[in-house]
Amino acid sequence: MEQEYKGIYIFCGIQKGKNDEFGEIELEGEKRELFLITFQDAAIVAAEVPMKIFHPNKENVMMHQKVLSRIMKQNDTVIPVSFGNVFQSKEDVEVLLENLYPQFKKLFPEIKGKMEVGLKVTGKKEWLESQFHDDEQIGKLAETVRDKSEAASYYERIQLGGAAQKMIQSLQNKLKQEVFHSLKDSSVAAKANDPIGEKMLLNAAFLIDRNKEEEFDCHVNKLHDKWEDKVDFAYSGPWPAYNFVNIKLKVEEA
Repeated sequence: MEQEYKGIYIFCGIQKGKNDEFGEIELEGEKRELFLITFQDAAIVAAEVPMKIFHPNKENVMMHQKVLSRIMKQNDTVIPVSFGNVFQSKEDVEVLLENLYPQFKKLFPEIKGKMEVGLKVTGKKEWLESQFHDDEQIGKLAETVRDKSEAASYYERIQLGGAAQKMIQSLQNKLKQEVFHSLKDSSVAAKANDPIGEKMLLNAAFLIDRNKEEEFDCHVNKLHDKWEDKVDFAYSGPWPAYNFVNIKLKVEEA
């Protein structure tokens, strides 16, 4: 029988609190105890797991997210770590934490009592089509290529694609001005990420005070009511501050 080598899976960093017992997780059919690896007032939440690569399938990613959600309910200073980081030993994680501590010490007051929420805004098919239909340049180019073969209308089709892309960029700018910047003013920090896919017009993350979550939700709801005939809102969270923390996980020479 092959010996199973153990590794240490890490979930997040926290500032040590009064109640830092987080119970068990179930990973690939086995229950595993969550424990802390500490340095001064900082800690990394970890679990002992088989030393291997964990694939980001739905079950594994959900497990990671559930652990972070559980920790966020008990601790108001959570520094997220992305899925799938496994180290060879507790000693390696201790070295990592000691190396990261200057960054953690700076981050703790910045993210204490804060959480991230996400907002993705996607244009409704009928509304997008109406925008293209009403655009004079797109209308003329579409008429030009309508009865021509693909080869004969090659350059017109390139122009049509370019005009359509400009239209989408114009709508993205409009949503950025009217939705993103409006919500940015109500947040501690905001980040506009690149939209995903042809119909997405806004892909944003906001860092907000936990005690102002209800106020921020109301602001999102008002904007949704204003835009609901044209776009779909996908509002998510609360999350740890993924978009506002940039930590590189490296075990360097002590």
